[in-house]
Amino acid sequence: MSKPKTKPTDQSLEAFIAQQPETRREDCRTLDALMRKLTGEDAVMWGSIVGYGRYANTRSDGKVDEWPVAGFSPRKQALTVYLVPGFDRDEAMMAKLGKHTTSKACLYIKRLSDIDMKVLEHLVKASVRAMASVRIRAR
Repeated sequence: MSKPKTKPTDQSLEAFIAQQPETRREDCRTLDALMRKLTGEDAVMWGSIVGYGRYANTRSDGKVDEWPVAGFSPRKQALTVYLVPGFDRDEAMMAKLGKHTTSKACLYIKRLSDIDMKVLEHLVKASVRAMASVRIRAR
């Protein structure tokens, strides 16, 4: 099986945010501050994903890769927030979040003004806590 394409890079977070449409920049800065606060980690660019912390991800073939504990990416259609292990554990909080959609470990939000930031903070905290046992500490 091939190696993952998404890996940490030396790209600057500020340079990445500056490339985003003006309407997304403030949301990116807000998400960055939230993720730094809740993970205790600085942002690292993983291609077009802004990642915080690292964990050992075991793939279906048994190989282990590193992946961010939490992160986000300002995609064209929506802000994508990456949280592991997903959203199905906390349906009550998801109902309070506001306008969003999800997939297995992705939360899609058009803009932060569409959601309750306290609920997002709760979800990120819960995800970071859940990942504590597989988290790789900063080097």
